[in-house]
Amino acid sequence: MRHSWVLQAAAIALAAVALTAPAPADERAIIVQSTTSTANSGLYDAILPKFTDKTGIKVNVVAVGTGQAIKNAMNGDGDVLLVHDKPAEEKFVADGYGVQRFDVMYNDYVIVGPATDPAKVAEMKDAAAAMKKIADAKTPFASRGDNSGTHVAEKALWKAAGVDAAGASGGWYRETGSGMGATLNTAVGMSAYALTDRGTWISFKNKGDYKILVEGDPALFNQYGVMLVNPKKHPKVKAAEGQAFVDWILGAEGQKAIADFKLEGQPLFFPNAKK
Repeated sequence: MRHSWVLQAAAIALAAVALTAPAPADERAIIVQSTTSTANSGLYDAILPKFTDKTGIKVNVVAVGTGQAIKNAMNGDGDVLLVHDKPAEEKFVADGYGVQRFDVMYNDYVIVGPATDPAKVAEMKDAAAAMKKIADAKTPFASRGDNSGTHVAEKALWKAAGVDAAGASGGWYRETGSGMGATLNTAVGMSAYALTDRGTWISFKNKGDYKILVEGDPALFNQYGVMLVNPKKHPKVKAAEGQAFVDWILGAEGQKAIADFKLEGQPLFFPNAKK
């Protein structure tokens, strides 16, 4: 009887320890703070299993606008940052939040709109001039309005065009505060023009009669960068695992995985890590 009571007490004690002890952290998983454009395109679904198969390290992607991704990484809520706003990325590193920034891949931005093209910008090669025509015609334009890399690039084009688009907010200029896919859905729904990265456009399924109207301007170049979050700033950063991911995506296997990712026979991103 006493023996049974002792066993029951021991079991209760062990159960209490199990309930109160912290769950062991998954040491073989990292968080990558990144963008909706890379996630929505399907890139990560295509390439991350290759990295995990090679290293055993699982990658959890937080896909938000670049501005929010940088803020998250500054708060230590991630191990790696992969975004597309080079000046902001360089500041992130200069301020001590990142270890070192590397070019990883690029694509470009395009201006899309309805086939009727009410502002008559089709085939223009000067993106800022096309944006000015859209503003002058007061035709609807859907902006992400979320401080993402795409939104930053859009604001630079408005500035080059000499247009105060934000001052027209709520009129012809509509800010969605959403990711790229949702903003494109809004644009199509209201027959508005929009600036989008080519990768998201190729993967976008609700094009209707929309098409690319403006492309090819060097101002539309879209560079992505990758960096390890600084473990000296945030000691909980999984530096070894995060660095393994950075090394892989910059190396031959990661760069080939990016190059091999295509939709409808078209590459969505072009690897350009420096050898």
